[in-house]
Amino acid sequence: MKTIITFLTLVLSFSINAQDFTGKAIYKTSRKSNFKIGGDSKLTDQQKEQLQARFQKMNQKTFILNFDKYTSTYKQDVKLKAPKPNVGSTNVMMMSFGGSGEGSIYYKNIKEDRFTNQTEIMSKRFLVKDSLPNYKWEMSSESKNIGNYTCYKASFTRDVENVRVSIVNGESKEVKETVSVTTTAWYTPQIPVSNGPDDYQGLPGLILEINDGTTTIVCTEIVLNPSDKIKINEPEKGAVVNQTEYDEISRKKSKEMMERFKSRNGVDMGNGINIKIGG
Repeated sequence: MKTIITFLTLVLSFSINAQDFTGKAIYKTSRKSNFKIGGDSKLTDQQKEQLQARFQKMNQKTFILNFDKYTSTYKQDVKLKAPKPNVGSTNVMMMSFGGSGEGSIYYKNIKEDRFTNQTEIMSKRFLVKDSLPNYKWEMSSESKNIGNYTCYKASFTRDVENVRVSIVNGESKEVKETVSVTTTAWYTPQIPVSNGPDDYQGLPGLILEINDGTTTIVCTEIVLNPSDKIKINEPEKGAVVNQTEYDEISRKKSKEMMERFKSRNGVDMGNGINIKIGG
């Protein structure tokens, strides 16, 4: 293990001295659907299948990480959207509350140990500024190839609070639960930047794959020193808050939206619908 770490350190020290080093990495994300419909729902089996398929498609996205030695931006690659299908006579609202979603720009400054996340909640723009997460990575000698790159395994475990909103017979109930989540990363010292997708960083090489048991992020393409010069700009527009303040705003707004949606005339949510918010 000591030999491996020494080798990685030498590679990192040697390569990081290159001036004007930039790159672009394309990531595909896939998240398990947390949308569940109880057996007593008024939806038909066909409508249930269509809803499950729509939620699954919502959780499959493409992101672009532009990076240099110390800074990066991570944002969704947005394509022209197809019209939303009408699921029978049932109205369903697809809800999103910030995070690394459409329109968000997640800027990292590794050298200064900070991030700026430009995101929105219900059309209001926020600029979340705080220190980068300090992940307690456990290094492993296990390796595998991802494309042409040799990658090494690292992981960490942390407790995460999830919030679930259950809607039964028109009444909503918020349930909080704390779960232990293990996140596994595969990084390559062949690209010696301590960076990765979303807010992940802190390893001696670019992270090419991440899995936390719910979401999988995999790099599908890397371009180093592209002919089109990459400009990495920190986002500047939005109400400035820290991460704790933003999380509280997000929880309140999501609850408000659920209450408003529940009370809308002509909307039949059915019985036993459970939606997870956040986490």
